[in-house]
Amino acid sequence: MAFAADPPHTHGTLTKFFGVSADFCYKIPDSLHTREGILLEPLAVAVHAIRLADVRPGHRLVVFGAGTVGLFCAVVAREFGASTVISVDLLPGKLDVARKLVGAEVSRSWVPNSSYTAEENAQDLMETYELEDGADIVIDATGAESSVQTAMCILQPGGTYVQVGMGKRNIQFPIAEICERELSVKGSYRYGTGDFELAMSLVQRERIKFDGLITGEFSFEQASEAWESTRRGDGVKNVIKGPGD
Repeated sequence: MAFAADPPHTHGTLTKFFGVSADFCYKIPDSLHTREGILLEPLAVAVHAIRLADVRPGHRLVVFGAGTVGLFCAVVAREFGASTVISVDLLPGKLDVARKLVGAEVSRSWVPNSSYTAEENAQDLMETYELEDGADIVIDATGAESSVQTAMCILQPGGTYVQVGMGKRNIQFPIAEICERELSVKGSYRYGTGDFELAMSLVQRERIKFDGLITGEFSFEQASEAWESTRRGDGVKNVIKGPGD
């Protein structure tokens, strides 16, 4: 594994010991179990994305992907005042989690039709939820080319698009949509100053609860199984325990 949030190019954390800069360390609140503290990292990613999107009260959002980051983007958007948050995913079970986490008053869900074009899927979603000219903000937490293309067609003129999911390095991108409707496009890379603090505050004030989000727990020796389970889309969040002493 070659991923860790400590720059510039630190190897991953599937080791017994891992050195990290003190500036990148945050004390987990005493009220939070270490097992749940793992979720603060993807929550900080979501906080960063929502801050970049500049979500305001009354905004209507569409979030592509109901994995851990997508779910947290939806619930953080609610905390920033979004009036409607439409979660999009191919797996209905994950959309059920989104409705429960975000709340019925704000949360909506939609499953794209794999036989439709991006434009047809966009039109279907807009008609289903009466978005008329489109959504104020769209966030893609999948990185999938089809999601990106559909997302760009859903935005209203002058809307904001934020790319959070990491997929292929090069994809077919509907650049004409940006020009013709003067869209703002932003990339979101992990997190920045204040994102972890806000994430922890939301949890400590019980604005966001982690109950039921960890659906798979694997021993350190089962790391490969954990990644395979995640690849299949099993559950919501899989965690890998630290190595034994």
